[in-house]
Amino acid sequence: MRRSRFYYLVRIQYLGFRYSGWQQQPDQLTIEGMLIKTLNFVFKDTKFKLLGAGRTDAKVSALDGVFELFVEEKEITDLSEFLLLLNKNLPQDIRVTEITPTTADFNIIQHSKSKEYVYLFSYGEKNHPFCAPYLTNVIDELDIESMTKMAKLFEGTHDFSSYTARLRPNTKVVRTIDFCGIDRNTLLYASFFPDTSYALTVRGQGFMRYQIRMIMGALLQVGMGNLSEEDIKASLMPNNNIKMTTIAPGSGLLLNEVNFG
Repeated sequence: MRRSRFYYLVRIQYLGFRYSGWQQQPDQLTIEGMLIKTLNFVFKDTKFKLLGAGRTDAKVSALDGVFELFVEEKEITDLSEFLLLLNKNLPQDIRVTEITPTTADFNIIQHSKSKEYVYLFSYGEKNHPFCAPYLTNVIDELDIESMTKMAKLFEGTHDFSSYTARLRPNTKVVRTIDFCGIDRNTLLYASFFPDTSYALTVRGQGFMRYQIRMIMGALLQVGMGNLSEEDIKASLMPNNNIKMTTIAPGSGLLLNEVNFG
């Protein structure tokens, strides 16, 4: 007898500062692990599994994370009540914002058409300690004008092999970035934030591990005068052997939006 399976798309927000990333790992506190623990409690004996749209690193947060939930045999009849039940049992730094039914032919990996990440940072005077989960703080002076100009060099299709850690064979290193820009931070604010902070916004279909954090790292080096426009251009050339070494901290990065075709 064929078993019934029900499919749901779940959007979540989380503060990643105390987590070792998205993916479940032995003896580590992770977003996926906490979701599985909570769903086991809510579903009791019902079998399920989940599949995320991507894996965020340790300390990385999300304003619009998303995962696909597969539930065996038992349909969720009241989605609003189920959302409330999940949020009641999840920790305070994870929140479910939406649950919608989907179908068996939907694939969260293949149908993800655009992801937008935002990296928040400030420079100069040291920040209030409460900023640590949200903003990367650079004590050195930064040339924001040069950083803003160089950010545009990452737009388009390039060889990003210099912008990932532990490059593995057959990794797709040629990627397309639809938008890359720096502007004043208007996304998050709090009474303890500095008067001025900045946001690097990067939008594209998919990214390699550490890619955005290494782009941010390179731009910080530009801002400190350690990398030039020629250095950035050379690092994006096909089959280059340039190794970028600065990986910006995970706590400044957040997944801001995931769109599907």
